[in-house]
Amino acid sequence: VAAAPAPVNITFKNVQFTYPHRPGAQILSGLSFEIEAGKTVALVGPSGGGKSTVFALLQRFYDPTGGEILVEPAQAQLEDMNVAWWRSQVGFVAQEPVLFDLTLEENVRYGAPPIDRPEMLSICARAGMNDFAGNKVAWDAGLGPRGGLLSGGQKQRVAIARALMRHPRLLMLDEATSALDSASEAVVQKAIDELTTARQSSTDGTAAKPTTLIIAHRLSTITNADLILVIAGGRLVEQGTHSELLAKEGVYYDLYQKGSS
Repeated sequence: VAAAPAPVNITFKNVQFTYPHRPGAQILSGLSFEIEAGKTVALVGPSGGGKSTVFALLQRFYDPTGGEILVEPAQAQLEDMNVAWWRSQVGFVAQEPVLFDLTLEENVRYGAPPIDRPEMLSICARAGMNDFAGNKVAWDAGLGPRGGLLSGGQKQRVAIARALMRHPRLLMLDEATSALDSASEAVVQKAIDELTTARQSSTDGTAAKPTTLIIAHRLSTITNADLILVIAGGRLVEQGTHSELLAKEGVYYDLYQKGSS
């Protein structure tokens, strides 16, 4: 089994951004933060504050209009990296997973490098698929248009497994449970919690924990994050752990109280 590549350290330095089609609207205004390799970091804040723009920049859909994004261990500016290579290092799970009219195994492997079957099964277990994959749903079962044979929670776990098949240095979860009912959300959230708290195993390189970045619609799902970045008005307004930010009784405290009410 091949060892997973080292997770990345990401630094935003005074990043400015304006969308090309909206030159008068400054989306990011001097955003600065550092994400340590292998940590799980949550981005929270009011709608329109810049969270999704951070994800768009990290996927190289756009480059900053000012400042710089540094990636280590490559020790390079993100905008100087080959786009195709960088995207091959990133696993992304969206709110609405995209599945195809293929078999379960083909959907898991879609877009991933060749991986032997035992390793694929290990990755699917980490993604929480064991309660349906290979028993309730055969690996060679066709899933129908848009994966319609699966429930929303099952689709999302397939999407997580597909992202992990890339052995990503950076794993990005964009409101990955927001479209699910509460029961499905609990199952998917358990899978996310387990994979983001996994540590490097001395015997199994696939257990390496990628740097993980999460945008969450419910703050209750990110209370165990190593670091929470509160972004509002295109700037970093607070950062810390869940307990540290609650103690400050600032922006995060207000957001959490609203979400809990």
